[in-house]
Amino acid sequence: MKKSVLTRYRVMAYITAVMLLVLCTCMVFKYGFDTGEDVTFAVSQVHGFLYIIYLIFAFDLGSKAKWSFGKLLWLLLSGTIPFAAFFVERKVTREVEPLIGDRAPAVAKA
Repeated sequence: MKKSVLTRYRVMAYITAVMLLVLCTCMVFKYGFDTGEDVTFAVSQVHGFLYIIYLIFAFDLGSKAKWSFGKLLWLLLSGTIPFAAFFVERKVTREVEPLIGDRAPAVAKA
């Protein structure tokens, strides 16, 4: 597996997690204080678009790591639970780093 597969997953995991927190904050203002309806709509649209990209990259990572359906499902759903993506990303990174294949061994010169 290439390092770029893990890197793009990690970037999208952080972006999705931050956008979900921003969306949750907007929802509190919208429904709790009856303000910011337009901002909430814009943030929800951006988060939805970014979450789709996250799903694509997470699925790509999970399929290349040959994970079970349950593990892959947890990875995909972690982008919908506030703060979960931060913790799942850290765990996934530790698990996938040994699988990265572009760390070429040193070639002995004759």
